[in-house]
Amino acid sequence: MKVVGSVRAGRVLSAVGLVLAMGVGGVACGGSDEKTGEDTFVGAEEVCDGLFAGPLASKVQSVTGDAEFFATGAKGLDNVVEALKRGHASGRSWATGAELCPLSPKGAAAGDSGGIKFSMYAPRDVEDPRTSADTESYDMGEKAESRPAGASLYFECASPQVKGSDERPLRIFGSFGRGKSDAADTPASRAANLEILHAASLSVVKKLDCENDGGLPKTPVLTPK
Repeated sequence: MKVVGSVRAGRVLSAVGLVLAMGVGGVACGGSDEKTGEDTFVGAEEVCDGLFAGPLASKVQSVTGDAEFFATGAKGLDNVVEALKRGHASGRSWATGAELCPLSPKGAAAGDSGGIKFSMYAPRDVEDPRTSADTESYDMGEKAESRPAGASLYFECASPQVKGSDERPLRIFGSFGRGKSDAADTPASRAANLEILHAASLSVVKKLDCENDGGLPKTPVLTPK
């Protein structure tokens, strides 16, 4: 009987642990109404903890072609920063990162969503001069590009939060993908892609306390080379 009691007690503890884990996950992810359990959606000015609040919200709407997005929690920035720190501490030339801001429009099918991600890039990634025919380059950071589907930005960070980054800077790669969109490919939309990514990148360098904002200007460079 003692064995059976121990097994039952173990099962109860496991069940409690699972419920707690699911509860924590629900809080971190957000996007669900606590009373109804239904998914909740917000405008571009509120998604991703207000990352695009202000004039930038209209540009997110214009390039994605959507006005409502699945509501997410406020853990994206913390997750990105921790992933970048781990990547640098690993001593590897590159490392996977984390998603800062998923952009999942209301009614979107699987694979149609966009978003902003950050990871650690290898030196060769900025040394390769090759670009696709539909890509434009900009004079910002170590390398900046925009294309119909999104944008990419490479920059370096020396921070007191990242041990050894004064001698070996943390190499950060940011990417924005607008997901499935019917928005036209124009010079203005290319510029908006990069402007959105630049704003997200500034939030990362501020959180990391990068010296000189990681070499990024306060106002994005939106004129192609």
